Amino acid sequence: MTRDEALAVIKRHFLEVVDGADKMVFDPSKSMKDYGATSLDMVEVVSASMRELKVKVPRTEFANIKNIDGLVEVLCNSSPIRT
Repeated sequence: MTRDEALAVIKRHFLEVVDGADKMVFDPSKSMKDYGATSLDMVEVVSASMRELKVKVPRTEFANIKNIDGLVEVLCNSSPIRT
């Protein structure tokens, strides 16, 4: 998957989950928290994005993510789920 594909998936789920996000300019250099996302919103966006992209990421990988770009990087470098 490309960075653009991962970003598009994250953005779509972000806009679906976070109240009022559709009225904001989406900037991946910002964190979800900067947009007013709750911790539950963030978990939902990340989980839905991982499912759609068919990747699995260990929880420890999320500890140092500072913004949406960081999430894109982690998802792009993750292991695909084997079915």
